[in-house]
Amino acid sequence: MPSCSAVVIGDALIDEIDSPHGSIDYVEGAGLNVAVGLARLGIAVTLIAVIGDDNGGRSIRAFLQDHHVSLLATIGELGTSRAVSRRINGEPSYSFNPAAVRREVQYGEAEQQALAAADVVVISSFPFDNPGQVAQLEAAVPEPRSRLIVDPNPRPALLRDARAFTSNFERIAARSLLTKISEEDAVLLGAADATAMADALLLAGAGHVLATTGSAGAFIATAAGLRISQPVAVLPGPVIDTMGAGDATLASTVKDLLAEIPATSLLWMDLLTSAMAVAAATCRSHGALLQIPHSDEPATDNTPHPAEVTP
Repeated sequence: MPSCSAVVIGDALIDEIDSPHGSIDYVEGAGLNVAVGLARLGIAVTLIAVIGDDNGGRSIRAFLQDHHVSLLATIGELGTSRAVSRRINGEPSYSFNPAAVRREVQYGEAEQQALAAADVVVISSFPFDNPGQVAQLEAAVPEPRSRLIVDPNPRPALLRDARAFTSNFERIAARSLLTKISEEDAVLLGAADATAMADALLLAGAGHVLATTGSAGAFIATAAGLRISQPVAVLPGPVIDTMGAGDATLASTVKDLLAEIPATSLLWMDLLTSAMAVAAATCRSHGALLQIPHSDEPATDNTPHPAEVTP
């Protein structure tokens, strides 16, 4: 595959995970997870995100450097975004600090140059209910039909205007190369389910829709009328943590789209099969760090390192 590059616009935050034994801080965020996942899959990637000039921001910088992800940072006046998450049957439930709720990316010269040069631009967990941010995004990403990939990743605690979020997301998605949704996203944004939202997005003009449907696996639907489904991949070892499965699915899909956009059902099936295997491997490790499956051995448990506090 020729050298390809991606820019991810999304959240980077400190995830405070509560448990009966106390709490531990980890570097997380949907945008960050996708960016790091792409880097682990061999893609040159830059993350555009808001962080603070604080200990959390320094932990994020160090983590991205360790994983070979370039960072173009907007320094937030409210500091680094923080989520407090609790696991219920392996699924995270979140609350967020004001820095996360009011995050706003600035598109300076460096950001604009990176966006113009990237082979693909991936949006993950974006404040679509902020009209100023949406207008700047539209202006900063030329030729969205051939290279824009959108994952709305809405979080109830971050939604300030659900109607505006849905409207702006659907307008951007209608001009995208690919839009990724989950069953939970679809319901939160007012659709009956992921199938109904995928159909509506395609009817509005979206090129392709990738939908994750929990224990049922995932499907891809295209403007050309193809619909390919794939169940959850079966790998050795127990499911440890479903956190990051959707981000891993998206990163794997983006990596394969950079090689070529599938032209047949068989090629789409190959892409989706690979994505499901990556997601399954990620679920067999603690945290959201993308794991690459190996057919001849169980996925290893690469527990992520807690965020370090810098004096």
